[in-house]
Amino acid sequence: MTGRVVHLLTGGAVSLALFLAVAAVSQWPSWQSVPDEAAVIRLSLRHGGVRACRPASEEELARLPPNMRLREICDRRRAPVHVRLVLDGQALIDRAVPPSGLWGTGPSRLYARFAVPAGPHQIALWLAENPEGDGARWELARQVTLTPGENLAIDFDTEAGGFVFHEGRREDG
Repeated sequence: MTGRVVHLLTGGAVSLALFLAVAAVSQWPSWQSVPDEAAVIRLSLRHGGVRACRPASEEELARLPPNMRLREICDRRRAPVHVRLVLDGQALIDRAVPPSGLWGTGPSRLYARFAVPAGPHQIALWLAENPEGDGARWELARQVTLTPGENLAIDFDTEAGGFVFHEGRREDG
């Protein structure tokens, strides 16, 4: 054989060995994102808290040109949104989520993922736009039965009336 053929065969054998090694490593070790007898609950929300507003005084209104006189003066920053997720009487999340953005003018954003035992569960959710004062509040309590590997996604959508459950997708790992 010539040197060129030997190089081609050697290169082909090395390439085949690398390909087989990658194929073997991709199958072993087996990996699961969730234990066998568990399910996943995912909570995702994007919601803006209220702004703190107060009535403008007559003195403040007099200093402004007529076209800029607003009856209320509002802070630029939004209030944090308070979120609570309780599963079977145990709080998984209970915290204030700060507004996003450099100046705190954007919506509060939250994504949380929990591996829980499969089976029946009582889920209670609560969200307040401004936990210290005025603002809308949403509450929902629901009984769910999760199968092993199931993925329960919970979103928050004000247009849909609050918390929205997306059930039945399997968590394949």
